[in-house]
Amino acid sequence: MVRYDRQHERTAATVRPAAVAGMFYAADARTLERDVDAYLRAVAETGVTEEAPKALIVPHAGYVYSAPIAASAYRRLAPARGKIRRVVLLGPCHRVGVHGLALPGARAFQTPLGSIEIDQDAVAAIAHLPQVVQSAAAHAEEHSLEVQLPFLQRVLGDFKLVPFAVGWVEPAQVAEVIEALWGGPETLVVVSSDLSHYHPYHVASGIDRETAEAIVAGRGDLDHEQACGATPIAGLLLTARRRGLSAELLDLRNSGDTAGDHSRVVGYGAFAFREPLTASRGDDEDVHRGRRLLGIARGAIASQLGRGAAPAIDDEPWLREPAATFVTLMQGADLRGCIGTLEPHRALGEDVHHNARAAAFSDPRFAPVRATEVDDLDVEVSLLTSPTPIRFSAHHELIAQLRPGRDGLILESGIRRATFLPQVWDSLPSPEEFLAHLKSKAGFATSTPSERFAVSRYEVMKWKEADLM
Repeated sequence: MVRYDRQHERTAATVRPAAVAGMFYAADARTLERDVDAYLRAVAETGVTEEAPKALIVPHAGYVYSAPIAASAYRRLAPARGKIRRVVLLGPCHRVGVHGLALPGARAFQTPLGSIEIDQDAVAAIAHLPQVVQSAAAHAEEHSLEVQLPFLQRVLGDFKLVPFAVGWVEPAQVAEVIEALWGGPETLVVVSSDLSHYHPYHVASGIDRETAEAIVAGRGDLDHEQACGATPIAGLLLTARRRGLSAELLDLRNSGDTAGDHSRVVGYGAFAFREPLTASRGDDEDVHRGRRLLGIARGAIASQLGRGAAPAIDDEPWLREPAATFVTLMQGADLRGCIGTLEPHRALGEDVHHNARAAAFSDPRFAPVRATEVDDLDVEVSLLTSPTPIRFSAHHELIAQLRPGRDGLILESGIRRATFLPQVWDSLPSPEEFLAHLKSKAGFATSTPSERFAVSRYEVMKWKEADLM
């Protein structure tokens, strides 16, 4: 094992051959293509959106055991074919230990489906980091990375690879490498990890459920009994928290579900991480729309107080499209009003105008806004996506599906309904806390069984005056 240096990078001419083809997956290219495509087709369309995840956690056992679970994550990448050009792949060492994150010292990885080039520009960009080392031995027979490649090849087509065999290293050092290679939409991060090993079925199910809940909540305090890839998972979670990514549990099963034997099972989980859905300062259209909506909201409040004429609300075609919005008013760090709609039933411009006035003058929690307060208000407009139901049969299943920082949640039971915008995660970061407070908002005891409720989620695009005006 040696440090990875630029001279080696320039002269590396080896190809790391497929080591577990014919054991973990089919060695014949046509058979392998057919198998991978069948696993992908078996994944339901539900949850596949135009926005591909930024990062994944996927299992790495033989395909007969774990491929159905891994496919649930890789299926989410379909919209990014041709857009993702680099994959940063991290998996644990199973055969040869290393100190640090080991690169293979090769120019390419080979699978039955073809060769994948190592991204030498990316390698050069992290060559100065002391935790990045070179170890051909750590990669030679390592399956945790290799089994991911046929899925990536079938879903993404052409891309370059940055493969790390992760050994003894601190999660913060893993996060430093991930951050250095984060890039933009052209870069995908994949962490390869199985969950618990060799427990009876029902014991494993409980352990893995707790592990999944920790990952979705962003808690990286996992040990290697819970996940063999606990170290790279913890590094990814550090980065996800810093960047505001939300985690979604896509599938959670074990080898007893896929291969039949319940006496000693291995757990498998698939998770997708997405970047926050927010307006970008660099997107001129988003900035224009944000300023228009904020102008409508502030103008609606000011005109009600006799401070100018009501703003135009339908002078552009997009303002006439049906939409659901919330308008939030802040006075310093304090909430001053928040009113909105959950389903679109009027034009966007009209909805913002109506909700702005309602937030200022009709929120029952606050006295109406006075003319002397208007200049001190910070206005925020949130544009909602259509709510989608969350299907669950037990409380823990609901908690495992919540995506902190990303989900707005609607709770319904009988005639009662309450919602929290995704912004509420800032003050209630725990899924348990978030749900308990939402139950209270709906008028129920926090101990009310979750099974009593219908639960839906939505996302928002939001604009704040403090950011855009």
